[in-house]
Amino acid sequence: MEDALLHSKDGPFLTECLSRLDAGLSRLQKGDIDLILVDLTLADSKGVDTFKALFAEFSGTPIMTLSADEEEADSLEAVQLGAQGYLSKGYFVSSLVPQSLRNIILRKNVEKQLNEEQARAEIVLNSIGEAIICTNINGEIDYLNVAAEALTGWAKVDATGHQVERIFKVINGITRQVEDSTVELVLKRNAIVDLPVNTLLIRKDGSEVHIEDSTSPIHDCDGKLAGAVIVFHDVSVAQAATDKLAHMAQHDALTNLPNRILLNDRIAQAIHLAKRNGTRLALLFLDLDNFKHTNDSLGHASGDVLLQSVAQRLSDCVRGSDTVSRYGGDEFVILLVGGKYAEDAAHIAEKIQLALLQPFQHDQKDLYAQASIGISLYPGDGQDAETLIKNADTAMYCAKSAGRNNYAFFHSDMKPHSI
Repeated sequence: MEDALLHSKDGPFLTECLSRLDAGLSRLQKGDIDLILVDLTLADSKGVDTFKALFAEFSGTPIMTLSADEEEADSLEAVQLGAQGYLSKGYFVSSLVPQSLRNIILRKNVEKQLNEEQARAEIVLNSIGEAIICTNINGEIDYLNVAAEALTGWAKVDATGHQVERIFKVINGITRQVEDSTVELVLKRNAIVDLPVNTLLIRKDGSEVHIEDSTSPIHDCDGKLAGAVIVFHDVSVAQAATDKLAHMAQHDALTNLPNRILLNDRIAQAIHLAKRNGTRLALLFLDLDNFKHTNDSLGHASGDVLLQSVAQRLSDCVRGSDTVSRYGGDEFVILLVGGKYAEDAAHIAEKIQLALLQPFQHDQKDLYAQASIGISLYPGDGQDAETLIKNADTAMYCAKSAGRNNYAFFHSDMKPHSI
C-alpha cells in the first residue's frame, strides 16, 4: 500500500504506518492527517470496535478500513457507522485505489470549506438584529436565526420542517384578520412581497408583537426558485409611539376624553350610519355653571381636578357606545347613538344633573359643579356635525338663561349663539 501510494500518478502521498491502535490515536492527536486507513486486525484491537474508537475522536477525518474477505461484514458495518468505504487486502496495487483516496480527501476538504462558510454565515445571521426565516419551495421552514427564535418563541429544532404559517402567524393589527401568507405569494409570483403596515406576529405563547416584514424569493445556482426568506423586526416601540401620538392628537390632555377632532369624526360616522339605517341620534352640549368662580377662588389646580372629576362622572352616565368629549374649557359634548333619542337624551341630562349634585373631594375640600345642557337631534336639528353642535350650544345658552342647572331641547325659534 505504501509503495502504491508513493509512486501513484495521483500522489505522491506521504504516509505514516503504526501497528497499534493506541499509537495511532496518540499520533492523530497531533493533527496534519488527511485520511486514515485502518486494518481491522491490529495487535491491540480487532473488528469494528477499532473503527468506533477512531471515529469517536476523529470523525472529521475520512476513515477507510482495510479488511480481508472474512472481515467484510465488519467493514460494511463500519461504513454504516460513518466510514468512507473499505479496501480489500490484495487489491492495493490497483491504480484506482490512489485515485479513490485522492477523491475522498478532496471531497472532505470541500465539505470542510462549505461547513466553515456555513458556520461563518450562521454567525453573521445570528449577529444581526433582523429576524430571518427561510423556507424551501414547499413553504416548509428549514432555517431560523437567533433573532427569529426570540421573536416567534420557536426554537429552530422545533420549527424546522413545519409549514411557515404555523410558526410565522400574522394578523392585521386593526381588523384582527389573518394576513395572506407572504411566503405563498412570493412562491407564486417569484417577487418580493411586503407585509402591510400594522401587522401583528402571534408568538408561540400567544403574545403579540408589532413587526415590519419583507419576504423575498431564494434562487438556486441555476436561477430556479428554491424557496423564500422572511426578514422582519420588532417595531412595537415605534408603533407604541405612533399610537401615543395619534391618541394625543385626538384626545384632551387634561381629561383624556375625545377632543373636537375625534368628536367631529364620530358624529360624521354616526350620521352616516343613521342615514343608511334610517335612525336618529342626539347631541348634548354641556357647560359648567359658575366654573370661573371655582378657578378664581380655589386656583387652577382645583379647577383642573374638578374638570377631571366631572369628565369621569359624565362617562359613568352614558353607555359604552356613546361619546363624551371635552369641547373646550368647561364645555363638554356628548353623542348618543342608540335608544329613543329624545326620551333618552332627556333621561341622560337629568341623570347628569343628579350625578353632579354630589360634591367632589380635593385636598380635603368639597368642590361643587352644576351644568346647563342643550340638546339637538338628528336629522331634525341639523344634517352635519357643525350644525348639530351649534344648535345644541344655542339650546344650552337658553337653558342657562332660564336659571342654570337646567336642560333644553333646540327648536328653530331659539336665538342662535355663536361659538
